Amino acid sequence: MCENKFYKDGLNFECQRCSFCCGHSPGFVYLSKRDLFALCEFKKMSIKDFVAAYCRWADYYYGSQVLALLEQKNYDCILWENGCSCYEARPVQCSTYPFWNWMIEDEKTWNECAQECPGMNKGKLWPVDVIEENRRKYVENIPLHREEVLELIKQEIESSKK
Repeated sequence: MCENKFYKDGLNFECQRCSFCCGHSPGFVYLSKRDLFALCEFKKMSIKDFVAAYCRWADYYYGSQVLALLEQKNYDCILWENGCSCYEARPVQCSTYPFWNWMIEDEKTWNECAQECPGMNKGKLWPVDVIEENRRKYVENIPLHREEVLELIKQEIESSKK
């Protein structure tokens, strides 16, 4: 399966802690159910409170809206404080970077992305199986839709009344 991939022998990547992928320009960090639960547990916050403090609704496909992290005024992620303040519980979107399906689609795209990320094509050699595992995690990490989040909050409120 991977023998035809341009990265069949692996790719070099080592984070340079430049924070470019964590801010500097508008973007979205979409949150899945796994992400939301991990961040709430890490912050020791209820879903309702975490969503109110750290999240926004992002327009998504087919007129739907999904949960995403807020950005600071300079476009840095709301969780960025000279480093990720929730690194141990960071969203899958963040932990799988730069091995996102569209970034590793072909060598041209990879190298275009590397022009903005000083860690790409440098440092540690990541084997193809790890790259593919990260790609799979990224693809399978489905953002929570507004209705799903509201239902989780409703369930949380109901269970706290018991």
